[in-house]
Amino acid sequence: MTATPQQPVSESPSPQHLDPQHADPHRVDPQRAARMILTVTANPSLDRTIELSGQLQRGAVQRSVSTTDEPGGKGVNVSRALVASGAETVAVLPGALDDPVLVALRERGVPTVNLPIDVRLRSNVTVTEPGGTTTKINELGPDLSAHADALTALIVEHAPLASWLVLAGSLPPGLPTTWLADVVRAVRASCGDDAPRIAVDSSGEPFAALIASGVGVDLVKPNAEELAEIVGGDPAEYEADPASAVEGARRLRGLGVETVLLTLGSAGALLIDGEGSWFAAAPVITALSTVGAGDSSLSGYLLAETTGAPAPARLAQAVASGAAAAALPGSIVPSLDQTFPDDIDVVPVAPAAVGHL
Repeated sequence: MTATPQQPVSESPSPQHLDPQHADPHRVDPQRAARMILTVTANPSLDRTIELSGQLQRGAVQRSVSTTDEPGGKGVNVSRALVASGAETVAVLPGALDDPVLVALRERGVPTVNLPIDVRLRSNVTVTEPGGTTTKINELGPDLSAHADALTALIVEHAPLASWLVLAGSLPPGLPTTWLADVVRAVRASCGDDAPRIAVDSSGEPFAALIASGVGVDLVKPNAEELAEIVGGDPAEYEADPASAVEGARRLRGLGVETVLLTLGSAGALLIDGEGSWFAAAPVITALSTVGAGDSSLSGYLLAETTGAPAPARLAQAVASGAAAAALPGSIVPSLDQTFPDDIDVVPVAPAAVGHL
């Protein structure tokens, strides 16, 4: 396919993938996009994971066992996991083509569509200890106040190619807290009945603003704390009592969410939709790093969903993918053949009694 130049969508530089001299060799072919999953990472990063042989000692000098660098950010991780499993995906993100994050994605065969900016993307550092204890230090990321409209327009341009649009991760400085809701509205206004289904994995004020906006989305993937931020309740109780968590998730569904994939860390995960609710306990593993485990869970769910799998099988794949990621070092994501969904037991769950919370 030969890309053709288009006019800039704002005062920001035009996306370099539209310029034949800078065309990304991994740009998606529309003829292969029937199940393509478009991910959006507004605040991507280069993630350095440092593995220690013992516990982290504050104020001391320690040597690492190993160090890995991977392109990161929630949406980027979802696309990486999809590519590892042979699925069609495109990652939309800001950043120059020579930015280390974009370079690393191309090296790993991840198709990207980038919005050029004149500053480097952030770097994050993760320190892992034996047993999977993880300490993260995340930079804020570049200010995108001058690029908000252009990034939204780039997403809208590519949305018609996708079966799913995944909005994932934190927002960088300069994007309004309403940006997630703004993107959902813009995509649906532009695509109409051809709009992709929309999944969101976010937290804090942007997630709360999305839910409060009433735009409605097809899937959200909160953890216990993120669920409690929106509907109240005790995160510890959600993790300990699936029935209580189902009640909280149903409250979230009442706010305009079609399906809730609720991850509960080492306890497992819940899936709640209009047909029912199911719980899957996490398998016993030796955790090496929890970085990207939730993103792998989301990718596993989407992989199963795009093949028409029923709800229990989608949940089993989500839990199996998350567990496989946690058993790998650093921020390495698993391929589908490294997961074992048939070993995951999925059981229906009734909601908590009224007043339980």
